[in-house]
Amino acid sequence: MARVDPKAVLEGRMPGRAPVGLIVGLIVSTLCALIVLGLDALNGAPFVIGLILAILPVPLLVALVLMLDRLEPEPWRALLFAFMWGAGVAVLGALILNTAGYELLTKPVFGERGELVTASIGAPLVEESLKGAVLFGFLWFRRNELDGLTDGIIYAAMVALGFAMMENIGYYMRAINQHNIEAVFIMRGVISPFGHPLFTSMTGLGVAYAALHRGAARVAAPVAGLCGAMLLHGAWNFSSAFGLKGLTVAYGIDFCIIVGLIVIVVRERRQTVRLIRLHLPMYAGTGLVTPQDVQMLGSIALRRRARQWARMAGGSQAARAMGDYQLAATELALLHQRAERGVAEPAWFYRRRLDLMNLMHVARQAFQVRRTRPLMPPWAGPDQSGFLRPGPSFGPPPPGPFRPQGPYGSEGPYGPQGPYGPA
Repeated sequence: MARVDPKAVLEGRMPGRAPVGLIVGLIVSTLCALIVLGLDALNGAPFVIGLILAILPVPLLVALVLMLDRLEPEPWRALLFAFMWGAGVAVLGALILNTAGYELLTKPVFGERGELVTASIGAPLVEESLKGAVLFGFLWFRRNELDGLTDGIIYAAMVALGFAMMENIGYYMRAINQHNIEAVFIMRGVISPFGHPLFTSMTGLGVAYAALHRGAARVAAPVAGLCGAMLLHGAWNFSSAFGLKGLTVAYGIDFCIIVGLIVIVVRERRQTVRLIRLHLPMYAGTGLVTPQDVQMLGSIALRRRARQWARMAGGSQAARAMGDYQLAATELALLHQRAERGVAEPAWFYRRRLDLMNLMHVARQAFQVRRTRPLMPPWAGPDQSGFLRPGPSFGPPPPGPFRPQGPYGSEGPYGPQGPYGPA
């Protein structure tokens, strides 16, 4: 069976080549986070309690965020980098810039109102810029990783959760010294844990929109998103000056934003299903999919049952292979969306398409090594799924969406068998 690095194919990088940029970014972000933690640790016991309380809700919040992206999960390294950027670089930068801005500008100019000005204007400008920087980095260096608005929301939420976690340590330490830790934890850890993710999601939406469109939108959308994040953040902080009435208005606005984001995610999930059902049937001639396989790929419930079936039919190796097959098929449908919107270069499209097709083919070969009688797939009848009798190779791909079809023709630079040859 041909050797393929599924993670490399799905992440769009060369097999055997580690994502050096992400690794370096993780190291730098971790060092920044350690510096911040070291400064906080000087407070002694309050730091330990604050750290525990800040970390406590994070696993649940991260799980809720990742649930939004089950059809096409993002690479874990990229998600971890986004989280650590928020927890490290963004927090350390905000600590330095917010303190300097308050001491050198807002306090001398506005006096007693300096804290409110910093919280309502200075902090939103600084913090949203620092959190948004990593999202702009994804747009510049890893544009192809952003397949929809949901991806922008996911990455924005991860960087914001990292930032909020570290920021909460400071709030909890001060609350311990002021003997109101219960009220502060309920407010920041229970009632409003999605504040920062909601603000930064505006930048994420703008960046993701720019990744999938051409023209002036590539510049206008990210800038508009960043401005929206700053405005929401500033409005939230400013509302505290008006007591309960101000917070009620702020919570009402946040609730409307949450509803809007959920609508976007649900709509995009349906759009992805539509893309799968629209584009994958044309690959039936390759032998990689059947109509029943396409139906399975377009349903989260059937995809989960397919992975369970794979585990029963061929063990953990087959279960991983089924996951690779599903993700590669989804990426293939999203690849066609990029071509439709004019943001995929022909040469890259054909190379990427052949890589994904080859991964789908190799993933199915895992079912040739099963030792027991093959079980009937829950989504197909006898001879209705390619997983029952995967062939030794796959047929030539359908014509591409470009006219003319790029420098490689419809088969791409590797030929119909892909870069790895037949299995």
